[in-house]
Amino acid sequence: MSVVERLVCATPDRPAVRGFLHRPETAPRGALVLTHGAGSNCGAPLLVAMAGAFSSAGILVMRCDLPFRQARPHGPPFGNGAQDRAGLRRAVEVLRELALRDGTPVRVSLGGHSYGGRQACMLAAEDAAITDRLLLLSYPLHPPNKPQQLRTSHFGKLETPALFVHGSRDPFGSLDEMSEALRLIPAHTRLLAIEGAGHDLAHGRHDVARHALTAWIEFASLRSEAP
Repeated sequence: MSVVERLVCATPDRPAVRGFLHRPETAPRGALVLTHGAGSNCGAPLLVAMAGAFSSAGILVMRCDLPFRQARPHGPPFGNGAQDRAGLRRAVEVLRELALRDGTPVRVSLGGHSYGGRQACMLAAEDAAITDRLLLLSYPLHPPNKPQQLRTSHFGKLETPALFVHGSRDPFGSLDEMSEALRLIPAHTRLLAIEGAGHDLAHGRHDVARHALTAWIEFASLRSEAP
């Protein structure tokens, strides 16, 4: 069983970090920042399930609210997402500091659901040094019924290995569309298909978390990697 702690980190002139930290029972062998979609927050059931599964496997997990959600409890993101990417950057820094404080340097990965995953992906494309790997849940490839409006302009610059977890009934992009889009990414990628799941990955989310964890361990080779 992991220990869950409320986390609030406010530093002058730096984006605030707010969320929950899931500490594994033993020294962590990896760390992961997870964030939410445009209509949710870090208390989303999917994120809670994912954090529980990953921390039980020895991974230090922070699930956090993006700056737009810290600013108001409801409503969509605003602007071009730059503020949210700055918040993710700070979350990675804080998690890395926490891991070091525990005495063991570990690789820090970054991920999120839908909008949060997209911002994580864009941040990694802007700065390949920010994170070691990406875990992208239901990447919003395009708006529903608008396949021509692809959100892939940064894919060609992405040098960070990325695991995409995607439902077969996701209106934001079919599995075939996702497979085609991932060819634009020069880094190593894998697409984990969740049959019957929609964009929220809500149906059987605990099974989704277990499947994602299994794929992540294989993808990231956490069993054999040294930090």
